[in-house]
Amino acid sequence: MSKLTIKPKSYKAFTTRNIDTIPQFEALPSEIHDAIQVVSRVMPFRANNYVTDELIDWSNPEADPIFKLVFPQKGMMAVDDYDALAAKCAAGEPEAALRAAARNIQLKMNPHPAGQMELNVPKCDLGQSINGIQHKYKETVLFFPTQGQVCHAYCTYCFRWAQFVGVDDLKFACGDPQALVDYLNAHPEVTNVLFTGGDPLIMTSKILRRYVEPLLTQRPGNVRSIRFGTKVLAYWPYRFLTDKDADDVMALFDEIIAAGFHLAIMSHFSHSRELETDAVQAAISRILSTGANIRCQAPLIRHINDDPEVWRAMWEKQVSLGAIPYYMFVERDTGPKEYFSVPLAEAYQIFTEAYSKVSGLARTVRGPSMSATPGKVLVDGIAEVGGQKLLALKFIQARDPEWVNKLFFAEYDEKAVWLDGLKPAFGEQRFFFEKAGLSSLRIA
Repeated sequence: MSKLTIKPKSYKAFTTRNIDTIPQFEALPSEIHDAIQVVSRVMPFRANNYVTDELIDWSNPEADPIFKLVFPQKGMMAVDDYDALAAKCAAGEPEAALRAAARNIQLKMNPHPAGQMELNVPKCDLGQSINGIQHKYKETVLFFPTQGQVCHAYCTYCFRWAQFVGVDDLKFACGDPQALVDYLNAHPEVTNVLFTGGDPLIMTSKILRRYVEPLLTQRPGNVRSIRFGTKVLAYWPYRFLTDKDADDVMALFDEIIAAGFHLAIMSHFSHSRELETDAVQAAISRILSTGANIRCQAPLIRHINDDPEVWRAMWEKQVSLGAIPYYMFVERDTGPKEYFSVPLAEAYQIFTEAYSKVSGLARTVRGPSMSATPGKVLVDGIAEVGGQKLLALKFIQARDPEWVNKLFFAEYDEKAVWLDGLKPAFGEQRFFFEKAGLSSLRIA
């Protein structure tokens, strides 16, 4: 599909300040209006007119997965916290008091899971942290460009929600492209750079070039692949089609490929509906025409995509459009995890049922995978050994490369939703990786 067949659309963001201007919003029950106003004080809210016009089924929004994907839900907060904050709002307490109450709730929600702050952020020679860079696995560095720490819309389950709540102490960001170049020169083991956020592809092409071009011209270290972690295809595909600098973004992609780098667009698709519009299909086609790959990933989320048919349809559609199914993640242990998480055993069953219904072309996908403190842990099966029901697990990626692909077992627990909720099998007191001590595994 040519980009010329897509009618341009002007981006309009919706926040709590102008949510009432969404035409369909007025018809929603007052309870939903109230819940959004309360919960959005704790968790970030942002939507846009593509999401509201083309993705949400407004005939039944309370059951609609995309509505739940973007609009905060009352169940995202603990009952006591919600009631207390709602009472303060209803009483008209000063804004400073409401912000303080919301901040106290946020700090209880594990804003930086899996050792991001303690173990992933490298330190310079003077021992100071290099904010805006994470280096968890030897081959890959994550870079958080300052201007890319926002998105066209926010997912209600976002594990990086702390980037968007206005607290600098919780935010990863770096505005100095040379800091990335210097770090890569000092770490020749790095072969992949992942620009992440927020969403780096929300930046103008001029700013995006400021961060990317030094990699192309200076060729620091041994970097061979450049990735962009993004949900732009799902939330604003016009970025690649009709936005005023869309052509320059495509030109930059061409230049990355021409410079000899592999370019991967790590695209976050949460539901098969996000792949159905003409705009997203045209955008995917245009990106692929540059020589870039599109790899698709998302967490398994209660209320949104906890259905094997959704995943089957999503993977098959991705393949038909030329994209590569990559990961099904487990919802991380942060934010409103109690509302969105799916038990590991159930996640495995959902993955397996969907996986069994697709061809080998879609079986590039891996999951369900936990991005836990020691590494990416795959739930690899449900087994029975010596009459004991077990969960079979292994590392897809790990802080210690010696752990990768090493199988280990946990006692079967139908309620466990994360690695720290599992007990080692066979009477062991600790898993093998717990005996190593993670503090010794900081890369830099």
